[in-house]
Amino acid sequence: MNMMRRYIAPFKKYLWGSVGLNILSAVFNIFSFAMIVPMLRILFRMTDQTYAFTPWNEVWHLPFKDMGASVMQNVYHMLEANIAQYGEIRVLLVLCLFLILMTALKTACYFGSSAVMIPIRTGIVKNLRKKIYDKILALPLGFFSEEKKGDIIARMSGDVQEVENSVTGSLEMLIKNPILILIYFIALVVISWQMTAFTIIFAPLMIWAMGVIGKNLKKKSLDVQNLWSDVMSQVEETLGGLRVIKAFIAEKKMSARFEGVTEAMRKKSARVSMRQALAHPVSEFLGTVLITIALFFGGTLILKGHSIIDAPIFIYYMVILYSIINPIKDFSKASYAIPKGMASMERINKILDAENNITETSKPEKLDGFNDRIAFEHVSFSYPDGTKMILDDINLEIPKGATIAIVGASGAGKTTLVDLIPRFYDPIKGVIKIDGTPLTDVRIADLRNLIGNVNQESILFNDTIFNNIAFGVENASLERVIEAAKIANAHEFIMEKEGGYDFVIGDRGVKLSGGQRQRISIARAILKNPPILILDEATASLDTESEKTVQEALDRLMSARTTVAIAHRLSTIRGANEIIVLDEGKIVERGTHEELLALNGHYRKLHDMQAL
Repeated sequence: MNMMRRYIAPFKKYLWGSVGLNILSAVFNIFSFAMIVPMLRILFRMTDQTYAFTPWNEVWHLPFKDMGASVMQNVYHMLEANIAQYGEIRVLLVLCLFLILMTALKTACYFGSSAVMIPIRTGIVKNLRKKIYDKILALPLGFFSEEKKGDIIARMSGDVQEVENSVTGSLEMLIKNPILILIYFIALVVISWQMTAFTIIFAPLMIWAMGVIGKNLKKKSLDVQNLWSDVMSQVEETLGGLRVIKAFIAEKKMSARFEGVTEAMRKKSARVSMRQALAHPVSEFLGTVLITIALFFGGTLILKGHSIIDAPIFIYYMVILYSIINPIKDFSKASYAIPKGMASMERINKILDAENNITETSKPEKLDGFNDRIAFEHVSFSYPDGTKMILDDINLEIPKGATIAIVGASGAGKTTLVDLIPRFYDPIKGVIKIDGTPLTDVRIADLRNLIGNVNQESILFNDTIFNNIAFGVENASLERVIEAAKIANAHEFIMEKEGGYDFVIGDRGVKLSGGQRQRISIARAILKNPPILILDEATASLDTESEKTVQEALDRLMSARTTVAIAHRLSTIRGANEIIVLDEGKIVERGTHEELLALNGHYRKLHDMQAL
């Protein structure tokens, strides 16, 4: 609930507005029902009794148990005087008009109290989604290697929706119902404290019954949301793997797998819904029991001629008592809904409270440019599970203007090594320095601003070609984008597309070929114009013709830049200043292409395999 208080805080003015309007609504409701008593007295001609008038300044000093009776005595005294002066029919008409006025004021305040809650509900949900999205952007890549994308999507969609429906949807009830219950209870005590004292004895029974029904609801709701994450994860996997599913004729297998997850979710959800559905009839039954007890006790007093309460007052009491039952029932609904929402909030908090270990010092050094070298000094790295050392005691220098190639078998640690340079991860041992300053001491934004990436898998967005090339570059002009595209050998195919640079490329660039996607990525890096370039097997997945075109673009991009290139095809890195050979996280060989061939070791083996 502390988390929810944080999100409610910006909307305090609406919250206080709702409180004030709900108080007015309850007060007007009591006054409107109070009109029933004098109307009954007039209609059934029960006004023969003479009522003494107590000065108002004396009424407020009476004991609480006598105050209500004195107020009613004064009201009846004034009614008697008006009936004597204007007649019963005119007084009855005035009472009816007053009832209409009180009801109009009550309903207006009721509407107002609901209306001011709308900005709170919509605002909390919007802020919550924005908070999650910003946290996703801020978290290190290591967090997402441990989490399923479908699960994260489920938390941002289904869990936030559940918080909206359950918690924020119950906010109005949590504000309104305690106010109504308190004011109606005070009214019941004023009308007849004896009957109220008798009736309230049975209230703990209702609270106990509600608690039994709501027991374990939060845990069951958490299970449902976890299964919803499994559903979303399978949908996300299916969309990403449709080509493989169809190629292996695995539609029935995937359908059966999905059926299993959704059936498990259906069963859990049914149990939660059953408990929620039980709330209303149980509270309805217990409310009727409470009304019946009061009816029997009060009716017995009247029939026996006790002076505690008369018939019109008893009817008024029963109306108010019935009015207090509805907010109690709504309160019980909220007590079931909130555990569901809090279960979802726990899942959301797993993202919001996730630790970001890629942090800056309190006063990071500003990095204006790249002037000398990047140095790895005894760097080791393993993922959080710690089961395997991915990099082991790496010592490496990357001088400014040099091209350093990294080769090795799959799983040797090549991508992890280059991911340490922009601080996507931090080493567990050793230090990486840029121009003599540890990366942990410089501003992350300054560091990443010096680096351009071109990956094996072109990461593009469902947007126009222009916006994909200009991604991350503020106020990029069309002329600069076109110039970058020309250097990347992309301008010609772009102009063949409908709309040219305004052509929308689809999800992850699905409307473009692999070579075209890669050239868009290269154009993006060219436009950024970084002094340091990281190429992660940028041509590995391309056919020969596309590779040639892309390699030409890469050669232009690499010109006069410091380049760290992960190479799959050794022919593309023959001209590198130094080639680093990794094997099981260790540097086993290093040197130029000719030097490494002469060693007749790992590099020679990789070279000969590709020469076959």
